[in-house]
Amino acid sequence: MSQTTAAAGGVTAPAPIGARLDRMPILPLHRRLTAVIGVGLFFDTFENNLSGTLGKVLQSDFGFGATSLKLVLASGFLGQFLGSLVLGKIADRFGRRRAFLVNLALYSVFSLLGALSPNAAWLIGTRFLAGLGIGAEQALSDCYLADVLPAGQRGRFIARAYTLAFCGVPAVGFAALWLVPRTPLGVAGWRWLFLLGALGSAVVWILRRGLIESPRWLAAHGRAAEAERLVSRMEAEAAGRGWSRPAAEPHADAAPRPGGALRLRDVLGPGLRRRTLVLWLFCVLSVVGYYGFGTLAPQIVAAKGYGLVAGLGFTALSFLGYPVGSALALPVVDRVERRTLIALSAAAMVVAGLGFAYADSAAQIVLCGFAYTLFSNVFSSVSHVYLSEQYPTAIRASAAGAAYSLSKLSAGALPFVLLPVLDTHGPGALFTVIAAAMAVLALTVLTLGERTTGTAVD
Repeated sequence: MSQTTAAAGGVTAPAPIGARLDRMPILPLHRRLTAVIGVGLFFDTFENNLSGTLGKVLQSDFGFGATSLKLVLASGFLGQFLGSLVLGKIADRFGRRRAFLVNLALYSVFSLLGALSPNAAWLIGTRFLAGLGIGAEQALSDCYLADVLPAGQRGRFIARAYTLAFCGVPAVGFAALWLVPRTPLGVAGWRWLFLLGALGSAVVWILRRGLIESPRWLAAHGRAAEAERLVSRMEAEAAGRGWSRPAAEPHADAAPRPGGALRLRDVLGPGLRRRTLVLWLFCVLSVVGYYGFGTLAPQIVAAKGYGLVAGLGFTALSFLGYPVGSALALPVVDRVERRTLIALSAAAMVVAGLGFAYADSAAQIVLCGFAYTLFSNVFSSVSHVYLSEQYPTAIRASAAGAAYSLSKLSAGALPFVLLPVLDTHGPGALFTVIAAAMAVLALTVLTLGERTTGTAVD
């Protein structure tokens, strides 16, 4: 029996879909969906750190100069900028599940073609097109999990997905450390890394065919009967596990919108303008701290005078902090206000980053690098939860995709902005720039950001 709420005249009517999802306990279905999303995000982080990890290797293999290196580092992020915009709109118009299948198919095909690159131009092109596919992965994942998870557990389970996801970063580091010096089957080791990304994402594409569509999205697009069937099935599963339905509270689902297409006046209009401007600034600045390290760490280690293999080793060990940081976020993300946790983790990144910049021994480099990646993934996990909670269902993926697209554009610009600082002034100046960006971010979120912990996303 469907959960009901009292209506006028004592007649009962079905409770809103969003309210019923928010009051539900965690089910095996929630855990399965979180795991499938997390595995897909694993390949997103694998992709985002691939070019940066291999930058020095590719430069040596193809013999290209500084400009080509910057283009290789930036091309994937520029593709992700466009992918975030386009696939976010597809997700709001045609459904979250369909957008997931489109984005991974694009990424898998062009990552495979990247493994076959005969020259720098081909590599830059395929990195751009692979980025086009994977660009909306984080926005889609955040929106989908925010749609299906209960409000009180939303932060913890999104953080779980990212704990699995960020295993992709040390996976890139250690795979590069093992494969780069080798030529398995006569093929350069770096090409195998692109092949691994393509094959892995193809497997995830098959797994994602079993995802349910978001009931909130169905309800917001006038497909109430389908949403009702899904939620009733979930409630029946919960009841079979001993759950008793709590008393319903007044709650409204997002009103249906034909097509669900994002328009600027939706996110810059009354009620959403300040929220949107804060999120756009947040997305632009956050990647300065996050990808400023992940993308340039091998270049920073090389600037300290270490060789290629040693640099890959230091980077791989430092990258172990990524999944550890996400795991540490699990017990606190639903207990500490999101804005506060974002500001505290950003401050910790600044301290660890300056330590990394001035480290003068291998042990200090690895220790400070590990601390930086650990704090950056506490920051990243809570940031993804925070961004997923900002917009109503009908435009959530489009609006979040627009914000994420700015982060990809900013990430694409990083090599052109930060590499000259590193080359001219050294690691200390580089991390001073990063520290300033994170300070502005923390202050903006604390003073102007919305409180979202435990609130309904409708």
